Amino acid sequence: MSQSVKRAADILDSLAAEPKTVAQLAAEFDIHRSTMFRELQTLEGVGFARRRRDGTYAPAFRLAVLGAAALESLDLREAAHAAVRRLHRAVSDTVHVAALVDDEIVYVDKVEDASRVRLYSRVGSPVRPQCSALGKAILASLGTVRRDAVLAGVDWTPYTQRTITTRDRLDMELDAVARRGWATDDGEFEEVVNCVAVPITSSAGVVGALSVTSLRVVHDLRELETRIPVLQQTAQQISRELR
Repeated sequence: MSQSVKRAADILDSLAAEPKTVAQLAAEFDIHRSTMFRELQTLEGVGFARRRRDGTYAPAFRLAVLGAAALESLDLREAAHAAVRRLHRAVSDTVHVAALVDDEIVYVDKVEDASRVRLYSRVGSPVRPQCSALGKAILASLGTVRRDAVLAGVDWTPYTQRTITTRDRLDMELDAVARRGWATDDGEFEEVVNCVAVPITSSAGVVGALSVTSLRVVHDLRELETRIPVLQQTAQQISRELR
């Protein structure tokens, strides 16, 4: 991949997390401000970034159009839409759907919990496969070659004390996930958040995963695990829609 293309993509990822100034981005990417300013001008020129009144930059609406078109092309998002909202009404917690797209796992749908507490996840953004219940639910259903491809670019730096930081340890957990049919995230990316997930399959094999996520102070992991039967029922409904 071209270094300039990769940096542009990384800049857009950073802006998607929160609007930033030229100086903030220059410091983040360790480049001169004038270089970053030129990068942003280029992104602004093609409609991928926009300068706000306060001087910060944010993603522009052309990205939203492209993202919506990409999501509409995914059968899983459409097949899951109604079932996910029924599930949300039943559990009230945040519900996510992730899809396995080529060798990447991506959030394709999200319904926030009733309290509107904002979580880090964003539709269209990649799932961290080694420290998310969604990622582990999908990885556990993959053969070695495909699993290797999905994990090829993983940064094993820990986010919390519970983050899995080696491939051997992850493979051991994935064996357990495969045996029981569901996966967990016990504060592995954010200490205050936990999650349970189940795979979604089609006639071609695993295509994605479905999860319920909660702040630990609202529901601990044991409480979330009581949601697994309804998660599995919903995943089966989605699977039937995919046939």
